[in-house]
Amino acid sequence: MIHLRGNGTDLVVDVDSGAPVVVHWGAPLGPDIDAEVDADGLDALVSALDRPLVQGSPDVVSPVSVVPEHGSGFPGRAGLRGHRSRGRAWSSRFGPAGHESGDGRLVVEAVDPVARLRLTTTFELGHALVVRTAITNEGDDRYMLDGLSVALPLPECAGDLLTFHGRHAREFQPARRPWPSGAMLAENWRGRTSHEHPSLLFAGTAGFGEWQGEVWGVHLAWSGNHEMVAERLPDGRRIVQVGELLHPGEVALEPGESYSTPEVVAVHSGDGLTPATWGFHRHLRGRPGHPTTPRPVLLNTWEAVYFDHDTERLCALATAAERVGIERFVLDDGWFGSRRDDTKGLGDWWVSPDMYPDGLGPLIAHVRSLGMEFGIWVEPEMVNPDSDLYRAHPEWALTTEGYAPVLARNQLVLDLAHPGAYAYVYERLDALLCDHDIAFVKWDMNRDHIQGSGTDGAAGTHAQTIALYRLLDELGAAHPDVEIESCSSGGARIDHEILRRTVRVWTSDCNDALERQTIQRGTSMLIPPELVGAHIGPTRSHTTGRSHTLAFRAATAMFGHLGVEWNVLELERVETERLRDVIAMHKRFRPLLHTGDTVRFDVEEPYVAHGVYASDRSEALISFALLASALSHTPPPLRLPGLDPDRRYRVSVVDLPGAGRGPARAQPDWIESKPVLTGRQLAAHGVRPPSTYPESATLIHLTTTD
Repeated sequence: MIHLRGNGTDLVVDVDSGAPVVVHWGAPLGPDIDAEVDADGLDALVSALDRPLVQGSPDVVSPVSVVPEHGSGFPGRAGLRGHRSRGRAWSSRFGPAGHESGDGRLVVEAVDPVARLRLTTTFELGHALVVRTAITNEGDDRYMLDGLSVALPLPECAGDLLTFHGRHAREFQPARRPWPSGAMLAENWRGRTSHEHPSLLFAGTAGFGEWQGEVWGVHLAWSGNHEMVAERLPDGRRIVQVGELLHPGEVALEPGESYSTPEVVAVHSGDGLTPATWGFHRHLRGRPGHPTTPRPVLLNTWEAVYFDHDTERLCALATAAERVGIERFVLDDGWFGSRRDDTKGLGDWWVSPDMYPDGLGPLIAHVRSLGMEFGIWVEPEMVNPDSDLYRAHPEWALTTEGYAPVLARNQLVLDLAHPGAYAYVYERLDALLCDHDIAFVKWDMNRDHIQGSGTDGAAGTHAQTIALYRLLDELGAAHPDVEIESCSSGGARIDHEILRRTVRVWTSDCNDALERQTIQRGTSMLIPPELVGAHIGPTRSHTTGRSHTLAFRAATAMFGHLGVEWNVLELERVETERLRDVIAMHKRFRPLLHTGDTVRFDVEEPYVAHGVYASDRSEALISFALLASALSHTPPPLRLPGLDPDRRYRVSVVDLPGAGRGPARAQPDWIESKPVLTGRQLAAHGVRPPSTYPESATLIHLTTTD
């Protein structure tokens, strides 16, 4: 038994069972349990949960190993699925082959001499548990890999599941249910992380909430196809299995070759969902390359000009943007090749001589003279059939020979695993970044993979995903000062692996503040605010047609990496002043918002409450929003757990520019008196927010007085 201790979570792994078995993943077991000092204590821990043999079962209780084995009697979904020629070596059974541990890391080797396979599993425990396993073909013929997933057992007290679903412009929608008997399967075949099935789930004790109950969370850090299975076996055991979803024949291991699963990032908390999600956030923040400079407030030109590019107009837009406090100007789609709409030009990555006869230089020089950074939009993984690139190299498209390709958004996927296509894309993007003063790249990916085959005719999604990572890595090494955003029709590529290479994700193509309240809440369970693109859109939403006040749009976008997607040239004077005040307010709170702990609160619908606590609990900013008409005229008290119980906090309302007074004849007296309450009082007693109209929000600011 090997015992690893993390930040508030312990892990015990049995390394002598062949494929390693997680014996315990959860609450700290205490200082007396130590594999080096008290092996008997760990054995006692395991024996305390020995299972009886029941009628109709095998003569042994099959372990739930990290890679569950059909060959060992596991009755559920096997973790390793594959075979050699004529179906041989299809059911593995691994034996122990050694391990190494130290500094919160454990590597376990296991071999199957019959199937001639080696399994290497790595555990790392810090703010999160990170598990990866690899299979190596030690035989002398090909091994066809159909799937390799990582399984983590959960205790039988984990009675509730929280999963996520969605669609374009409505991502990260939560779905809460009791954990049913049998298996619940979610598969993503889209070729990207997907709007529909984000690779994230939580399980917890029945009725768990944001601040109560024991909670476990699991995320697959992968930007391609994936599968997630939550299974409750007939004997009561519960497991979560996650891994890459492979198309038939997509991975074939020649002798000596290996395949490694994506990282499985897992978190645990004994105090509810909010502290559990801090594990995901701190895991990301602890990686090298995590942004440490203030996140620039940006203006994206898409909803301001669409494809109507004109240098003079864009310079005027940049001037207006600087006047309201914008720090980064991002030129969106339409600057290259023959791109005048979404039907042509994609793949022709050179500055359009028609739209920009003098190149991008004059626009960039103007933006830089205003003290702003310049950013640009690209979609390098795609190609329009109506493009010079496709006409020259139709063989570079990720299609299947003999079939008419299925178009989406008038485009095809460009096969980055093809050496010629890869070299072309790298050369064009490298030249773009070398020849221009560009600080930021909005990297888009706007369609699914459909019947995409590589040059050998085999399915190409796995190779495409690996090639994408390589392309981002090589461009990042060549241009270390250029920041890249992951955008994929909005939020279809949000995962921890893409965030090794990017500094923010575009959360959704929907800038409707009402929709964004739910979208951003779900995203906050995986990603910290400084990595979440959140924009103030126009008064009338481009995607839903709804209209909202600037105050509500600002309160919603405040809790992320702020941007503006609005034609600021068309604003009335009062709108310009209010937008300037909103941006100044965000900059005031930016150090708190982008370094603190994201918090969410359980309040009755249709109210929504969330915010950020300073890591030292010296300050907090809370949003309390009403999304629709409530049954009660009076908002419920907002309790604020998680603060320092003995510190004293002054409670005040932050006045949002242009916010209405609300429907009440008189608001609570504390808004004027700004009372001082202890953290213990705020957790147990709370504070009643002011009355608001539907589709509006109140910002509450806490500052310590001692």
